Amino acid sequence: METAFDGVKVLDLSRLLPGPFCSMLLADFGADVIKVEDPHGGDYIRWWPPLLGKNSGFHVVLNRNKRSLTLNLKKPEGKEIFLQLAAKADVVLEGFRPGVMDRLGLGYAALKAINPRLIYCAITGYGTNGPRAQRAGHDINYLALNGVLSHSGPKGPPTLPGVQIADLGGGALYAAFSIATALFARERLAAGQYVDLAMADGALTWNCLRWGQYVADDTIPGTGDGFLNLGFACYNLYQTRDNRYMSLGALEPQFWKLFCDTVGHPEWNQPSYFEPGPHQDELRQQVADLFREKNLDEWMRVFAPIDCCCEPVLTLDEVMHDEQVRQRNMVVNLIHESWGAYRQLGIAPKLSLTPGSITRHAPELGEHTAEILTGIGLDGKIQAQLKADGVI
Repeated sequence: METAFDGVKVLDLSRLLPGPFCSMLLADFGADVIKVEDPHGGDYIRWWPPLLGKNSGFHVVLNRNKRSLTLNLKKPEGKEIFLQLAAKADVVLEGFRPGVMDRLGLGYAALKAINPRLIYCAITGYGTNGPRAQRAGHDINYLALNGVLSHSGPKGPPTLPGVQIADLGGGALYAAFSIATALFARERLAAGQYVDLAMADGALTWNCLRWGQYVADDTIPGTGDGFLNLGFACYNLYQTRDNRYMSLGALEPQFWKLFCDTVGHPEWNQPSYFEPGPHQDELRQQVADLFREKNLDEWMRVFAPIDCCCEPVLTLDEVMHDEQVRQRNMVVNLIHESWGAYRQLGIAPKLSLTPGSITRHAPELGEHTAEILTGIGLDGKIQAQLKADGVI
């Protein structure tokens, strides 16, 4: 079946999470992603425990559908090979600090000179300009500096989300969108372009609702102060008798009324349920006392036939066995010749004409080096010398 990115060649020099998740999305929809790794260890995330086979479980998920090429870009021969590949590539993706690729002689200007149609995407922490451009950072720092943490969690100290919002939402997803946008624009303009993508910038835009609230009422958002931020009883998390949790999201009047009627408290259904104020603390405490009367499975049976946005907080193991998740093919059972059976994350977007697919396991370090170099005309003798010289 035809793939969405059939014929698109991507050279991915990124490591860890943001870049690899971006290139995984492209690879899932047919792009030929070559993961360019240093011969001495490769992507650091390969070795982070726990391991699945000889590789990290993180690597197994993030680097499926890709080929691995080991290449020392600090060696002249390594640079030459990379230039040969870049001359025929559609996309170069990297996640180094600004200026690293330029110092190697492999920055956008150098690559554009040999391939004007090339799309070059640089994912950085803070972008290529500004006072923080060369500053190190991680997801927690980007979220801290861009306001997301300041209003995350219940009243009290900021709460760190369980997933990496800046890395994935601010970086990887924006990068994949930007690359797809640039590929689309290239069809009209016949030219590639440079994508300067800062994870901090991307994370900032995730404040969109709180930003809109602030510019409207001039009140600085804080923890536990909003109807979507654990400030209202109708949209909150509640502990059950067995120390599990239920999520209640009955924002709309019809859902809140149905919830109140279902639990036998129609008196809670007052207009003030969706108004800020100290009464929210009292109402939240009453709802909390209610939920502590039953175990999670009991509440699940109560709300299974009731459509009022009240659902259990599932563990990842429970999610993997959830019928909705399975029917959406979001858990894929695979078998690797050396790892054995394992469960891979499915592909979220369901395209009717050009669906994504998982066709390769995550590669071993340098697994496809010979294949790729042979493809650009380097025979076995040359490759043996390159290996001896530490180039591959």
